[in-house]
Amino acid sequence: MTPAFLYALIGSALFALGLYGLIVHAHLLRKILALNVMGSGVFLVLGGLAGRTPQGAPDPVPHAMVITGIVVAVAATALALVLMLRVRATTGRTVLPDGRGN
Repeated sequence: MTPAFLYALIGSALFALGLYGLIVHAHLLRKILALNVMGSGVFLVLGGLAGRTPQGAPDPVPHAMVITGIVVAVAATALALVLMLRVRATTGRTVLPDGRGN
């Protein structure tokens, strides 16, 4: 088992775990955390695929994409948290309705 395959496998598992949390939970903070876990899985896959060449230096483009993605993810998380606080201030709730009137 190569390290690139291991990174891709663990990254896929993190993405699937985050997707499960995004679908199952109705609380907005848990949804934001699930999106962060999904992003971490994508970053892990990209980082693992950057070093898959057996000889020579790893490809710097995926590494640059991961670093840029981390910065964008931090900004998006901050925006999502501010929006969640606005929803809580307006409605008094941080849980999405379940579609049955609850």
